[in-house]
Amino acid sequence: MGYLKYVKKLWLKPKKDNKELWTERLIQWRRELATTRIEHPTRMDRARSLGYKAKQGIFVVRQRVLRGGRQREQFKAGRNPKKMRRTKIVGKNYQQVCEERAQKKYLNCEVLNSYWVAQDGKYFWYEIIMVDPSSPTIKKDDHYKWMAKPANTKRALRGLTSAAKKSRGLRCKGKGAEKVRPGQRANSRLAK
Repeated sequence: MGYLKYVKKLWLKPKKDNKELWTERLIQWRRELATTRIEHPTRMDRARSLGYKAKQGIFVVRQRVLRGGRQREQFKAGRNPKKMRRTKIVGKNYQQVCEERAQKKYLNCEVLNSYWVAQDGKYFWYEIIMVDPSSPTIKKDDHYKWMAKPANTKRALRGLTSAAKKSRGLRCKGKGAEKVRPGQRANSRLAK
């Protein structure tokens, strides 16, 4: 691995040694737009381990999202009054929400993966690795050409990324995970 081993060690406790750098970054990132395309990943070790390569057709987006629970949308009309209650919080993690927002911003690209970068009292920041499947370099590369297939369009919006699978409970297989697939809601409907 080389130098990335030491970069990974620094990111275990990012605030400890570089407190001034950390505060400067957060001040700058708060002023930026919620979805910002960046030239290089902030965490090169994490990006490389998740599939990032510095080549044509691959880029990184820093996505900001508000912290705090998010309730389901309120129905306007024509629904059962029992279902109008908005007490439940949506069961998505912040990383999945960031991936979906980046996917909506860059419609012609696909989300490869994402990782945590920073957080404060108000926001979370994640960096999302985006791939342009129409790029000729991506179509030729054996590691990325699977993204050009029609089955992988809008991966983030369909819950097929790693963060989405984690929130859906699809990381475990076998005993104890019988009621997880095809989905928890779908399985509860099948039981009735």
